[in-house]
Amino acid sequence: MDQFEHHEETNENWHMAHAEAEQVLDDVAFYRTLIANVIFLGKEGAEDWVLVDCGIGHYSKRIMEAAEKRYGGQPPQAIILTHGHFDHVGSAKKLADHWRVPIYIHPMEMDYVTGKRDYPVGDATVGGGLFAIMSPFFPTDPVDLSKYIHPIPNDGNLPFLKEWRVIHTPGHTPGHISLFRDKDRTLITGDAFITVKQESSLAVFIQHQHVHGPPAYFTHNWNEAEKSVQKLAKLNPAVAVTGHGLPMEDELLANQLNDLAANFKELAVPKHKNKEH
Repeated sequence: MDQFEHHEETNENWHMAHAEAEQVLDDVAFYRTLIANVIFLGKEGAEDWVLVDCGIGHYSKRIMEAAEKRYGGQPPQAIILTHGHFDHVGSAKKLADHWRVPIYIHPMEMDYVTGKRDYPVGDATVGGGLFAIMSPFFPTDPVDLSKYIHPIPNDGNLPFLKEWRVIHTPGHTPGHISLFRDKDRTLITGDAFITVKQESSLAVFIQHQHVHGPPAYFTHNWNEAEKSVQKLAKLNPAVAVTGHGLPMEDELLANQLNDLAANFKELAVPKHKNKEH
């Protein structure tokens, strides 16, 4: 083994050793895949857990390791996708191949995860940060999860998640969904709103908490995105676990989410897009 290969193996072993979900509630935890979160729903050691989103590519082994530490060898009952962007489905196929479990997504996202339709290319003119500039080069090609993918039922009830309900939150993508549990007002937002300025690479790696609109470079319907944020704000969530950034809760979450909902055009929509909004 040469020095480079040894370094790569040592680096991978370090990451595997540190692949561990961070607990938010006793049955909600998240693991960050470089720039995007995957979410574990189910108490530690549970046999009936579900994975929400699959992060970027090449993270399947680390996600499996985090799952192993939390649930032993028990595979999830299913994978739920909030939408089909590359940073949420990147490891989906390898995870489904390994666990042999179904994947669910909103019917309006099906074409994007069955190889039939591309997402629009990222918009480099928004946000002003490195990730926004790089966004035209982010993958937009459709993945093909046909072997495992199923549409979420029209009644909005999620298989294997009786306490959670689907909230259709379009704007970032046509079939984007969020998940909400009424009993404790826990919200999983996907990218409907996030808690980091995703356009900026510095903000992403520092992970300073603040409620922001959806990642601007991949959001193509700002009218729908605004309505979705307002819909989620009306739920008055006590805890929000987002697709990017750290979880937020209580008064800080309420104040900033309500502010975003009331002032969405000023706070979230890129200035040159306001003319179209």
